[in-house]
Amino acid sequence: MSSEQISTLSESDSKLLLATYNIPFAPEKKTGSVGEAVAAAAQLGYPVVVKLGGDNIAHKTERGLVRLRLNNADAVSEAAKSLLAAATTADGDVHLLVAPMISGTRELIAGMLVDPQFGPTVMLGIGGVMAEVIADVAFRPAPVDDAGAASMIDSLRMQGLLGAFRGEPAVNRSQLISTIVGLSRVAMERDDIVSVDVNPLIVREDGDVVAVDALVEMGQRNVSMVSTRVPYTDSQFRALFEPRGVLVAGASTHPGKFGFVSLHNILASGFAGGVYGTNLQGEEVLGIQTVADIDSLPDNAIDLVFVCTPASANPDLLRACARKGIGAAFLTSAGYGEAGEEGIRLEAELVALADELGILLAGPNGQGVVSTPAKLCAQIVAPYPPAGTIAVASQSGNFVSSFLNYARQTGVGISRAVSAGNAAALGVADLVEWYGTDPATKVALTYVEGISDGRGLMERLARVAVQKPVVLIKGGATDKGARAAASHTGALAANDAIFDGACKAGGITRAANVEEAFEAAATFATQPLPLGPNVVVLTTAGGWGVVTSDAIANDGSMQLMALPDDLLAQIDTKLPPRWSRNNPIDCAGGETRDTIPEVMEMIAEHKDVDAIIYLGLGIQANQARLMREGRFHPDYGLDRIVEYHERQDARFAQAAHDLSVATGKPILLATELAVADPNNSGVRTVRETGRMCYASGNRAAIALGHLYRYAVHTGVARK
Repeated sequence: MSSEQISTLSESDSKLLLATYNIPFAPEKKTGSVGEAVAAAAQLGYPVVVKLGGDNIAHKTERGLVRLRLNNADAVSEAAKSLLAAATTADGDVHLLVAPMISGTRELIAGMLVDPQFGPTVMLGIGGVMAEVIADVAFRPAPVDDAGAASMIDSLRMQGLLGAFRGEPAVNRSQLISTIVGLSRVAMERDDIVSVDVNPLIVREDGDVVAVDALVEMGQRNVSMVSTRVPYTDSQFRALFEPRGVLVAGASTHPGKFGFVSLHNILASGFAGGVYGTNLQGEEVLGIQTVADIDSLPDNAIDLVFVCTPASANPDLLRACARKGIGAAFLTSAGYGEAGEEGIRLEAELVALADELGILLAGPNGQGVVSTPAKLCAQIVAPYPPAGTIAVASQSGNFVSSFLNYARQTGVGISRAVSAGNAAALGVADLVEWYGTDPATKVALTYVEGISDGRGLMERLARVAVQKPVVLIKGGATDKGARAAASHTGALAANDAIFDGACKAGGITRAANVEEAFEAAATFATQPLPLGPNVVVLTTAGGWGVVTSDAIANDGSMQLMALPDDLLAQIDTKLPPRWSRNNPIDCAGGETRDTIPEVMEMIAEHKDVDAIIYLGLGIQANQARLMREGRFHPDYGLDRIVEYHERQDARFAQAAHDLSVATGKPILLATELAVADPNNSGVRTVRETGRMCYASGNRAAIALGHLYRYAVHTGVARK
């Protein structure tokens, strides 16, 4: 949106407009002369503020066009004269605004903007002249209701400023909620408004908020259009993920070529359907007799073609596939949208052709598709993961490989996985929507970048998140097209806070990095949702508990619950007097054979406990490993103690799983041995139960936080 398309209302007119939407402004008077300003000040009562206003005046503070704390008529007169003298021809028609001097030690900012990717969006943050430096803001796509407004307030980092502060009461939340909802109404009802800036919202001594400045920008909204592509059908997705037969087009005898590797991986993964190949010479490849012409293949026996041929050959190839009843095509071929204008043209033509033929088109320039229910690994890269319930949709093939590698490492498996490549037709949102209907999938895990339709993407993912968790990691900075010149709200939108707000509004779990993304998905796939925020940490060493407690506090949504008296009394019967008698529950070396399972059971069965993190798994088995590797084993009774230690940690892991199933509460186990020694009996048993063993307590806490916030969003958990 160019500056020529934007017009700015004066502060006075901005306030008149916004006051009808319940924005709490201070009373003020608009005057045209020094004398009128003096009379207005006397009527309002001292002290007062005098400002120079005008349609072309945006940031008055930066230009020195505000006079504060004026206590008498002479001060008002002098201020009015100097302000009028400071006016320039560029300011247009000017006037003076006189208002009571509103004081407060806390300032907030609220606003609305029309983001080119995400559309009308509402903002709340810590305000004042330092708003852009502090950048503690929350964004949500409009419309925003009372619950959404409350969530925005709760998501600000500087919660201390919102509570009781320096002897003053907490900020009036109902006023803030009303302000946010009012701005949301502006966003939805006035399509001629592109930006609103209410800064500052001063918090008075009684906790009420008063808006003392406002800026409204008028103009034509410019928002990316939501995709109008007709969705693919379930039968087309079944052709992609559960084909009766697979054809590798461009099969090769050279083990370094895609046409060889993809055929190898399909056969090696144990795909039970028919496997076919085309090759210009009709050679035998890996025991598969290829054909030179698709027309010589059987009719209606193949559902998926995996394309390893050059871009120039693909239109005729798709036509031949359609004649054989093939419903889905995955293209590894390059030379399309990533290759410049000619490639973009070829890609558009290929998509149009596939749509005409009724073929689902994945790629081009993609790495492959995995479907463990069908034992299908149609990929040009490794690995083939264990079967599970996480479904991956990624705009990056490398991230698919990363997630599949983590699945192999942890044992928490995959149901489906697709690298969308250029996503010319089949996009991430299409895949996630189908995963929402897929009985083999419990959670969708997605990587996105280069977003062209932010609002459409988030709305579609949010619809899925109502049914199943959606975990998302985003690459690259979002280009917001922010206009910092006129609007603080626009300047604060220059980072990806808008994207983050859209995720929160939609109940989409956003992860900071690839490890966190997989661990969040693995937790959703294998743990029950908590019913509340109360976490107990059980540890065999104090330091681990302290660090994990910090991680829970930093999460901001859960809480380390105070141990109730009845639970303290129970634990006293199992641990020596030196135990911590606090949360984290530090056993302080007082464990006997059954202590860990017994104490864990006491905690898990207590009605006030919602989740447990257990730290210290694998310690005994780690000592056993050292004994096994030493020169004294198996003599000196080491064979018996080694077996005992390994049994113990396996028992602890199994007990945690069984208790979680019995109580319906998440119990997360964490130890660095998950990475340092995956064959440790404790770690191995966690893997065998189908659950995730976390590499540290803080990583377990982060995953649990994601679990809890989703449970709150879906109404499963209390706050």
